[in-house]
Amino acid sequence: MDFRLPPETIAWRDELRAFLKQNIPPEFEGSDDFFDDEEQVPFAKELMRKLGARRWLTPAWSECYGGMGKTAIEQMVLNEELSYHRAPAGGRLFTIGIVGPAINVHASEEQKARWLPKMASGETWFCQGFSEPESGSDLASMQTQAVRDGDDFIVNGTKIWTSNAQHADLMLLLARTDPDSPKHKGISAFVVDMKSPGISVSGIDNMAYRRDFNQTFFDDVRVPAANLVGGLNQGWYVATTTLDFERSNIAAMTGAHRTLDDLIAWAKECHYGVRPWDKPHVRQKLADLYVEAQTGKLIAYRTVWLQAQGKVPNYEASIGKVWMAYLGIKVANAGVNLMGMFGQLAPGSKWEQLYGRLMTSYLLAVAGPIGGGTGEVQRGIIATRGLGLPRG
Repeated sequence: MDFRLPPETIAWRDELRAFLKQNIPPEFEGSDDFFDDEEQVPFAKELMRKLGARRWLTPAWSECYGGMGKTAIEQMVLNEELSYHRAPAGGRLFTIGIVGPAINVHASEEQKARWLPKMASGETWFCQGFSEPESGSDLASMQTQAVRDGDDFIVNGTKIWTSNAQHADLMLLLARTDPDSPKHKGISAFVVDMKSPGISVSGIDNMAYRRDFNQTFFDDVRVPAANLVGGLNQGWYVATTTLDFERSNIAAMTGAHRTLDDLIAWAKECHYGVRPWDKPHVRQKLADLYVEAQTGKLIAYRTVWLQAQGKVPNYEASIGKVWMAYLGIKVANAGVNLMGMFGQLAPGSKWEQLYGRLMTSYLLAVAGPIGGGTGEVQRGIIATRGLGLPRG
């Protein structure tokens, strides 16, 4: 593959950078992860709508659905620039990065026309209802059920770790529709209105003092059969498509790159008579991490290049997922240790450094090898589908 961008893509990227410089205040400090603090949500919605009005939120989508008719390369450039400029996350990860591509692959034309334009305009946000309290990494063991009743399905059960559910308009839900079939073959995918009677959302605090996660409960929730995506009992194929797109997201790689740039600039300054950059081991550590971040960027580029060829990368996306997860831990750990006692200060402290983001990143990074599929699961995919090794 050629890692160089076409001239027209470079020109569009320059426009995008100018737009972000104009629309993101210099003092704004977004999050290093995929979610916004509560006070950032209104700004996130405003920015998404501005991008949507220019068709920039979904450059790879068809023009008839609100996109630019470009390729996955332009979508990657968008994600890369938004992440590096620390734009508010909004509902991009799930709406545009995960659910949207799956709908493009599996939904009917009527469904695409109904959902995609509002996603592309920034009007509609999605969340993802996959994991359950008793399922863990064995997603196919889910117990939430959807039973046909006339023109509807009635859903009962619970989902957990439903990120952004408190802000989402719609959910891509997996539910068991045939309890007598083998577990992978009795699952269906639905788009569910989060304002439906019978849905309740309960926030889950994490150790970084954030409430990005939720548990979502379904009590006799009626979902129109017209919202079934991909066909009855075909939900596993929809799920694997969303996970492949989730794991190919370049934003985390770029976030690590930006954090390293900030750390290097911080290390070159004098802090109470000490200039960390003067120490050879500090320069060596940051250089090593920078090489790892660049390597991760190229892995993500290759994954997106495969998508641009009309392919759905699988083990390639898993390689990126593993690399991304452990790189986040390494960068956060290095930053906290480099700053010494200052690195332990949370955002809002009088003596915080780099807005206290390294401490937040340090606490959040431990979830990287778990969320979206554990590192062990990813290595299994790489071994069997990438290297052709027998299943153990």
